[in-house]
Amino acid sequence: MKRIALGVQYDGALWRGWQTQPSGGTVQDTLEAALKRFALVDIGTTCAGRTDAGVHALEQVVHFDTELDREMFSWVRGVNAFLPPSIAVRWACETPGDRLDAFHARFSATARTYHYVIYNHPVRSPLLAGKAGWVFRPLQIEPMRTAAAHLLGTHDFSAFRAAECQAKSPVKTMHDIRIERRSALIVVTLTANAFLHHMVRNIVGSLIVVGNGNQKPEWMAEILASRNRSLAAPTFMPDGLYLAKIAYDPKWQLPQEASAGMSWLA
Repeated sequence: MKRIALGVQYDGALWRGWQTQPSGGTVQDTLEAALKRFALVDIGTTCAGRTDAGVHALEQVVHFDTELDREMFSWVRGVNAFLPPSIAVRWACETPGDRLDAFHARFSATARTYHYVIYNHPVRSPLLAGKAGWVFRPLQIEPMRTAAAHLLGTHDFSAFRAAECQAKSPVKTMHDIRIERRSALIVVTLTANAFLHHMVRNIVGSLIVVGNGNQKPEWMAEILASRNRSLAAPTFMPDGLYLAKIAYDPKWQLPQEASAGMSWLA
């Protein structure tokens, strides 16, 4: 029995999120159907982190177990032949280890990185519909950076947690938050050991409130300390959210893409 890892990229605008649903229409349902057509057997997948409807992935990582003997490039080209244009397997590899020390897409991950892309312009762009969150009021990124600094470290992030979140604990460690402006685009990059449901979108919504001058940067610290979701900004739209990278120990030898797929923003 082999454990195969895949790097999967997808445009989430057309899908009802990652996780399988009885009515279908999810990335997992579509990927597993393509795997079955290629391998001629049912193959179940496990992902590093579930994404909601409308959320994109530059590099989602999944694993599955199989007794089939296939070249790794065949898992890429063969499965892609049965996938729609909005989903692609970018790489495949057999992971080292045994049953007592096996790679796991979710539990072997040490950190997750998300990008949120904001289009900050008075007029919306139809070319960025579904690809970036639109904010028409001018945003100042220095106050946003000051506000974001309050979130670094290990905290209870209940104030940014969705009511339906199923995580066992709201305590997470935020390793880094970077905010960069590239002309009319603002890219917020967040790296943490793990994220709560809607945590990134709730944080970005609150950063926007600071950026447009409606709140001071210290407000972010007050929200965090309150642990009260009702005090933070509303959940921002999913359009500009990208699961960018999952970090793993080098021992797993995954051929991950260093660029995280954001070269189109350069």
